[in-house]
Amino acid sequence: MKKLLTNLTFWVLTAIAAGILLGHFAPDIALHKLFENAIKFKLLGNEVSIGNTLSEFLSGIFISIVKQFINPIIFLTITLGIVSMGDLKKVGKLGGKALLYFEIVTTIALLVGIIVANIIRPGDGVVTDAIKGGDISKYTKGASEFSWMKFFWDNSTLQVLLLAIILGSVLNYVSGKDKIIEVFQKVSKYIFAGLHTVMKLAPIGAFGGMAFTIAKYGLKTLIPLAKLMVTVYITMGVFVFVVLFFILRYYKVNLWKFLKYIKEELLIVLGTSSSEAGLPSLMEKLERMGCGKSVVGLVVPAGYSFNLDGTTIYLSMATIFLAQVFNVHLSLEQIFTIIGILMVTSKGAAGVTGSGFIVLASTLTAVHVIPVEGLALLLGVDRFMSEARAITNFIGNGVATIFLANNEGEFDHEKMKKAFDQEGILS
Repeated sequence: MKKLLTNLTFWVLTAIAAGILLGHFAPDIALHKLFENAIKFKLLGNEVSIGNTLSEFLSGIFISIVKQFINPIIFLTITLGIVSMGDLKKVGKLGGKALLYFEIVTTIALLVGIIVANIIRPGDGVVTDAIKGGDISKYTKGASEFSWMKFFWDNSTLQVLLLAIILGSVLNYVSGKDKIIEVFQKVSKYIFAGLHTVMKLAPIGAFGGMAFTIAKYGLKTLIPLAKLMVTVYITMGVFVFVVLFFILRYYKVNLWKFLKYIKEELLIVLGTSSSEAGLPSLMEKLERMGCGKSVVGLVVPAGYSFNLDGTTIYLSMATIFLAQVFNVHLSLEQIFTIIGILMVTSKGAAGVTGSGFIVLASTLTAVHVIPVEGLALLLGVDRFMSEARAITNFIGNGVATIFLANNEGEFDHEKMKKAFDQEGILS
C-alpha cells in the first residue's frame, strides 16, 4: 500500500479519473471563474498561458512551470553534449540525419492518415446541421499571417537549440573550457533536481486539464463525430504499434518496454493534452536508458518542431474527413497535392498558437476545393483528439532519438537494460 501511495503513475491516473468525474457531474465548479481574463505573458522565452477558470488554472500553472525547465535543459544538454562529442562534423552529420528521418517518418504518417481515412470514411453521412459550429476567424487569419521567419522568432526552442549548438562548438576551441563545463554540469544537476520536485505536481495538472475538457465540451459533443474520433485513435495506434514498432525493432529495442518506461510521462501528456509537459523528463529518461547526451539534446528539441507525427496524421485525416463531409471527390492528383502541402505546412505546427487549425486552414485554402468553413465542425471535438496527437508526437520523438542514437553508435544497450530493470520492466 505504501508503494502504491508513493507511485506518481497511481496519482496521475487517479487525478485523470477525478477530473473526468468533476467535469461531467459538476461542470460549474470546473469552469468557475477565478479571474476576469486569462493570464498571458512570456517568461524565459516561453509563452505562459493560464486560463481564468479553476480547471484551466490548475492545468496551466503546472504546464507553465514545467515549460520553464525546457529551454535551460535543452541549452545545457546540447552544449555539454557537443563539447563531449568534440567532432563538429559529427554534429552536422547528426543534424542532417535527424532532418532526413523526420521528413521520411512524417511522410509515412501522412500516408497512413490518408489511407485509413479513405478506408473507414468517417465523413460519410455526417449531418452538418446537427453539429454546433464555432468561430474559425482567428485560425483563418493566423493561416494568412504565417511565415517561416515568424515561426523561428516565435519558437524559443529553436532559438535556444541554435544558440547551444554555436556555444558548444565555440567551447571546443576554448582553452579554459573545463571550468565552464564544470559550472554547467553543476547547474544541470540542480535544474534536474528542481524538475523532479515539480513533477510531483503532475496529478494537479492532469486533474485540471481533464476536468476542463469534459466540463467545457461535454461527452455529448462526441456523438455526432464519434466515427472521426475513433478513426483518429485507431490510426494513431496503427502508426505507433506498427510503424514505430518496426523502427525500434531494427535496433533490437522493444517498443512495449519503452512505453512502460515512460508511462508516467505519457499519463501526464494525456491529462494535460500537452507534449511539453513531459518533454524535460523524457530527455532525462532517454539519457538514462543509454542515448548519448548530444543526440538527446539535438534530436528531441528539433523533433518537437519538425517531427510531429500525431499532428501530421490528424491534419491529413481531417482534410480527407472534410472532403467526405462536403461530398468533394478528390482526384489522385489532388491527394498528392495535399500530401505535398502538408509535408511543408505541418513542419510549422509547433510554433503557432492554435497550430493544428491554422495549418489545416492554410492547407484547405491552398487546395481550393474543400470549404475552409468546415473547420467549425471540428472545434468541438478537437480537444478530445489533442490527447492522441500529443501522445503520438511524444512517443515519436522518443523513438526518433533512440533510432538516431543507435545509428550514430551513441546508444548503450546495457544502460537500457539497467534502466528498465530499475523501473521493474521484465527483460
